[in-house]
Amino acid sequence: MDRWLNRVAVVTGASSGIGSACCKDLVAKGMVVVGLARREERLKELKESLPADQQARFHGRKCDVSVEQQVIDAFAWVDETLGGADVLVNNAGITTGSLITDPNNAADMRAVLDTNVLGFVWCAREAFRSQQTRNITDGHVVVINSVVGHKIPVVPGFNFKMYAPSKFAVTALAEVLRQEFQVKKTQTKITSISPGAVDTEIIDEKIKEVIPNFPMLRAEDVADAVSYCIQTPPNVQIHELTIKPVGESF
Repeated sequence: MDRWLNRVAVVTGASSGIGSACCKDLVAKGMVVVGLARREERLKELKESLPADQQARFHGRKCDVSVEQQVIDAFAWVDETLGGADVLVNNAGITTGSLITDPNNAADMRAVLDTNVLGFVWCAREAFRSQQTRNITDGHVVVINSVVGHKIPVVPGFNFKMYAPSKFAVTALAEVLRQEFQVKKTQTKITSISPGAVDTEIIDEKIKEVIPNFPMLRAEDVADAVSYCIQTPPNVQIHELTIKPVGESF
């Protein structure tokens, strides 16, 4: 991690779960971290929970990644205040209760796509723009994907709703962005990290009821994977990393 010392990472969905764990881990390893989230009070709590010598390297900023202008404004602030984003950890993601076949579900369907897919697009675009403007060619874009973005398991009594299709889109976006980065003659890397079940707020309690003794990863396990992926040598890109808890049945 030496080459990332005092360089800037932007982490979305930073108010809880994987995003919060990534912020803590990257700050502890010497990076300057900007946590983006809708819940500003949670970002303040996160900053206060850090050791005193690390708090100055963490900056929380309210941002709903589903709103393009808020993303533009957030990255403009990072450029002006901290010099620009060298690493993006795109973690923000939601799911909703609506089935695709439910009536009157349009708002839920759009919310998932706006956050999980377009939110990633806006953030990746702005992070890469920042790097290109500053002639940074060794940046890294990491997206927290999911195993259900590659294969949708059949779990009796449970439905993955619009969440799984949104993650399939993320899988495709990661490859499209890899190709675009190559065309633009940059060494910026992109990594899709696909965890199995993680013990965070997004996990539906129903799946715990359906699968007894449901094994789950910790948010910190995913944060460790992020750090592992961004510290590979310049000639090594981990394009897709799948991590599952031991005993996961799908």
